[in-house]
Amino acid sequence: MIRSLLAGLMLTLSLVATAAADPVNPDPARVPAGTYRLDPRHASLIVRIGHLGGFSRFTLRFDRLAGGFTYDPTTWATTRAEITVDPRSVNTGLADFDKELAGPRYFDAERNPQISFVTRQIEATGAVGKITGDLTFMGQTKPVVLDVTFNGSGPGLLGAGTRMGFSGTTQLKRSDWGLTHLKSFTSDEIELVIEVEFVRT
Repeated sequence: MIRSLLAGLMLTLSLVATAAADPVNPDPARVPAGTYRLDPRHASLIVRIGHLGGFSRFTLRFDRLAGGFTYDPTTWATTRAEITVDPRSVNTGLADFDKELAGPRYFDAERNPQISFVTRQIEATGAVGKITGDLTFMGQTKPVVLDVTFNGSGPGLLGAGTRMGFSGTTQLKRSDWGLTHLKSFTSDEIELVIEVEFVRT
């Protein structure tokens, strides 16, 4: 009897949580003002690069991201966000290769312990737009444009707080950042896929 009651309670709570956590607002002009911090449990940076002329797109991800911004819905297009990535958190599923990538031959994380992106300009029509910003990687800072979708805002789990979600993509050339010694193994073009959520503090 008690087990059945507990099961029913858990089912009810899960249904309430699901309903309460939907991104109900697709309009950035109606998002509550405040300071928003990146939710590291719901953030990922995935990188895809062609292997040996295109047999496949080798995929890796970075597991440790941080950042945030102060938001004003009346001036949302001027929002200045900063995202940082720990290059030592690179994850290919191959532990030895992860260490090699973080080492001096590739990301040189000892000398460049942080990858960062700072927004400079936001252009959007509805929920879709472009974000221009400065990407700092391996000691070099260059402009990058992201194609971004605002997935909406709404209450978090069990209706707690306010949450915003974004998806983004861009393409870079590794040679622009000095990674030129891999010509025979990988393509010069790199695709980045970003999925992030922010929570109002």
